[in-house]
Amino acid sequence: MRVETVELRGFRNLADTDLRLDSSLTVVHGLNGAGKTNLLEALYFGLAGRSCRTRAERETIRFGEKLARVEVAIAEGAERRIFLAAVGRDEGRRHLLDGTATGPDSAGKRPALALFMPDRLALVKGPPAARRAHLDRLVPALWPARAGLRARFGRALAQRNALVARVRAGAAGESTLDAWDLELAAEAHRLIVARREAVEALAAPFRAVAARLGLPGEAELSYRPRSEAEDADALAAELRERRVADIDRGYTTHGPQYDELRFALAGRTLRRYGSQGQQRASLLALLFAERQVLIDLGRPAPLMLLDDVMSELDPERRELLTETVLDAGQALVTATDAGQLPAGPRRELRMRAGRIEILAEGGAQEATSKSPDPPLRVRSGSISSA
Repeated sequence: MRVETVELRGFRNLADTDLRLDSSLTVVHGLNGAGKTNLLEALYFGLAGRSCRTRAERETIRFGEKLARVEVAIAEGAERRIFLAAVGRDEGRRHLLDGTATGPDSAGKRPALALFMPDRLALVKGPPAARRAHLDRLVPALWPARAGLRARFGRALAQRNALVARVRAGAAGESTLDAWDLELAAEAHRLIVARREAVEALAAPFRAVAARLGLPGEAELSYRPRSEAEDADALAAELRERRVADIDRGYTTHGPQYDELRFALAGRTLRRYGSQGQQRASLLALLFAERQVLIDLGRPAPLMLLDDVMSELDPERRELLTETVLDAGQALVTATDAGQLPAGPRRELRMRAGRIEILAEGGAQEATSKSPDPPLRVRSGSISSA
């Protein structure tokens, strides 16, 4: 997969722009507040159909505008596709005009993205829920047939929790939980198996990339499920054993909703003992490991969106990361200082007050909507030359 063009209208502080991206590395630099992160967010919004920074997506609409709109054209071999997302100030709802859904079941249907932003360090040092959610989004990207696992488990858990609350209130008998124990255990076990297989696939490339990025000692990515049940029946038995405690608390206290994805270095958890630089490097190792596994499974390589990735890394790790980024296919990397960004073949953009300047010989040129390509005709989410 390769992103060819992005069309921006009314998005945050960014000037309305049609921008063509390089097929490999694009570097973006500019002062704080110039719009570098907004550009990455716009690409994410157009391709994923949701913001990576806020749930209140009306915040993405530029002051004075009624609509924020992002259109992204991608090439997948000989096929070209358009993804378009917009949010209006009047209704505050997303409008996905390419007909492709978003949400937990959409992975595999929309383009793969690998996103690094400083606040995403919460994935390493924050609570386990963020790591579970990230892992559950990766599973359907690796195996599209498993796209519904998280949603089905969530529905079964909600139904059992509602019934547990009714039993606790005396509105239902304890035996009514038997059927939902079996249902929840079946969905939970499928989710646990998928999570375990995903982490097993990631473990070796994660360790290799972490070493390449200069992390001292052996890096480890491991899955820590709450249940060690070997099948759904054994998990249902564990739920029955904990039924009294569940009724006493009013919710289900056992299952994959409490699982953990553990980042460790030399046997010590990075969440608690890792430095800021080590946590950054481990998150980057995860993203590059995911990219490698996707490629190994024959999936399109994700677009790498790396925001302020070089800050808080020492010069040696910056050089190691530079080598890794240059091998990563299509990527956008931002920094306040152009000197922090990878040297070598690249397209260089400068952001000034929301305007994108293409740096080339002869001076800077502002991005425009001009394109030498023929007009395109949209066909059910795909486009072809007219």
